[in-house]
Amino acid sequence: MHTALQTRRLGTTDLDITAIGFGAWAIGGGDWKFGWGDQDDALSISAIRRAIEHGINWIDTAAVYGFGHSEEVVARALDGIRERPYVFTKCGLVPSGKNDGEPVENISRASIVAECEASLRRLRVEAIDLYQIHWPTDEIADIDEAWSAMLELKTSGKVRNIGVSNFDVDEMRRAERIAPIGSLQPPYSLVKRKVEGGILEHCREQNIGVIAYAPMQSGLLSGAMTKERAASLPANDWRSKSPDFTEPKLTRNLELVERLRAVGASHGRSPGEVAIAWTLRDPVVTGAIVGGRSPEQVDGVIGAASFRLKPEEIAQIEG
Repeated sequence: MHTALQTRRLGTTDLDITAIGFGAWAIGGGDWKFGWGDQDDALSISAIRRAIEHGINWIDTAAVYGFGHSEEVVARALDGIRERPYVFTKCGLVPSGKNDGEPVENISRASIVAECEASLRRLRVEAIDLYQIHWPTDEIADIDEAWSAMLELKTSGKVRNIGVSNFDVDEMRRAERIAPIGSLQPPYSLVKRKVEGGILEHCREQNIGVIAYAPMQSGLLSGAMTKERAASLPANDWRSKSPDFTEPKLTRNLELVERLRAVGASHGRSPGEVAIAWTLRDPVVTGAIVGGRSPEQVDGVIGAASFRLKPEEIAQIEG
């Protein structure tokens, strides 16, 4: 029996979601450009089930994570679960066709419809609870065809709600001429704050739900990352090439972790839980997507679902 976590309505969708959701990016494996190294599927399945036991009621994945592998693992984890969580997935990034692990953007109607069918098959569901365009292309006009296709999928009942990911204000406005946006999924953490102001304000004005991804900056702010660990990340873990995980930024980022640790200590919370709570401090953020590759990792962050920071603690963290 799991604990009941509080839920909030996600924008104009029909979804009431817990403050944190399970992120299934890392469990896609290492066989593509933005993989997190080789993963143990059995451990990934245990992590998802542990999240559900804790009361987390949504899982966020994407077709591009391991080119379908993450969705398949999610389906296996949910097999036989009575109280199923909502499943969110994304379209618009497809294999380049060169077997180089590189995804390319394709938000044409034909590609979106085909991707939706493939995701429904892999996830073994009749409808996707929230379907999101993963990334816009460089041509803003492409959004017209893409968002019309998303609306079509919603009207046909293949998806229940439609949202976007990584869109800026102009891109959201373009889509809104065709149909309202249910939710936006932006990157948001203490290290990546670009969405503050314009993007989050637009979501507030238009009642667009916000689900923040990488609130711990892909593990950097979890409290478990060290210089040694960052240096020994495998080559098929995209973080090994990320500027945030290498100098000169790494030292600064790990100093920030010590501020998170200091604030968390008095509450018995990990730096990661404090980092997640920081992204949830503004009510415009409905939920945060938190990855986990083992039950222990899930146990280490679940406290963020109910933990709230005081104004003076926020000031201390932001230094």
